[in-house]
Amino acid sequence: MERWQNRVAVISGASSGIGAACARLLVAAGLQVVALARRTERLEQLRQSLPLEQQRLFHQRTCDVSQESQVNGTFEWIERELGGIDVLINNAGIVLGGQLIDMPTQEISNVLQTNLMGSIYCTKLATSSMRRRQVPGHLFFVNSTAGLGGYKPDPVDESLNAYTPSKFALTAVHEICRQELIAHKSKIKTTSINPGWVATEIVPDETKEKLGDVILQADDVAQAVLYALSTPPHAQVEQITLRAVGEYF
Repeated sequence: MERWQNRVAVISGASSGIGAACARLLVAAGLQVVALARRTERLEQLRQSLPLEQQRLFHQRTCDVSQESQVNGTFEWIERELGGIDVLINNAGIVLGGQLIDMPTQEISNVLQTNLMGSIYCTKLATSSMRRRQVPGHLFFVNSTAGLGGYKPDPVDESLNAYTPSKFALTAVHEICRQELIAHKSKIKTTSINPGWVATEIVPDETKEKLGDVILQADDVAQAVLYALSTPPHAQVEQITLRAVGEYF
């Protein structure tokens, strides 16, 4: 991880769960972390929870990634104050209740804007920063097993409605980015992290109770990110799929 010392990592959805776990691991590894989220107070709580020597590496910005104007303003600040982006972790995501066939169209749009378009907005700007500075950076897409071929949930489970197609689309975005970067002869890496159920705030309590100990923790996913980031420059971990032992789908 020596080559990443003091480099800038941007994490969306960093106020809790996987994003917060990634932020803790990366500042501990010596990276500067720009934590993005809508909940300013939660970002401040995260900063305060860090050891004093790590707090100087933590930068927080209120940003709703579903709003392109907010993403543009945030990335302009990063370029101006920190010099650019070296690592991007697209983690922001939401799940809403209901079924795709009858839920309000605006709610479907909200899921797609956050889970898909938010990642695209951030990826475009981060990639531009890396290419302009000729930095062999790393793009991460925190996806889901719900976005992989063969996904077939139990019929008794509640529908994930627009969440599933948003994650299938993110799988395609990751692959397209990988191919386009190769065409540009870029050394920027791309990695899709595909976890199963994770004990975070977006998973309902009744689902957690049903799963019991057959569920991942946010730190498990963050460790997968750290592993992919720690590989040598010539090696690329394109996908990591991880489930709790005993998870069927």
